[in-house]
Amino acid sequence: MRRRTGLRATLAGMFLFMGVAHFRPGPARTMARMIPPRLRGRDPRTPMRLVPFTGACEVAGGVGLLVPALASPAALSLIVFLGAVFPANAYAARHPDVFGRLAVPFWPRLVFQGVLMALLAVAAPAVAPPRRIPRGRPAGGASTSASRRLHRGRRR
Repeated sequence: MRRRTGLRATLAGMFLFMGVAHFRPGPARTMARMIPPRLRGRDPRTPMRLVPFTGACEVAGGVGLLVPALASPAALSLIVFLGAVFPANAYAARHPDVFGRLAVPFWPRLVFQGVLMALLAVAAPAVAPPRRIPRGRPAGGASTSASRRLHRGRRR
């Protein structure tokens, strides 16, 4: 349990750091250029609108990982998020002349995204199903003679 908490905190820090970078002008412009042309739409301002949105998603996911009640949905959302932004990373990988250090080669980037997704899946606490009260047994824990007979019959 403690390892999962530490892993969640580490992943949260990474997503918070990367999310905040989306709001800095220089990195935001570079990230906007990473959006593949087929995903840009007709409006030339679309990439600059998508970058803060994706940054907000990363920040929200990072914060969610830190809140135990939200950790599972946050991890699932970040897994979907990583899949959604992969086309931009793949586009940058195909254009190292434009993106320099940000253009991590395709296969290492794909493996890294997969590892991140797996770590998020491992770090998220399992959501326990609600506890059911067995039939024939009062909710307060007291036992009636009928429920005793019912339970004795099951043991044999």
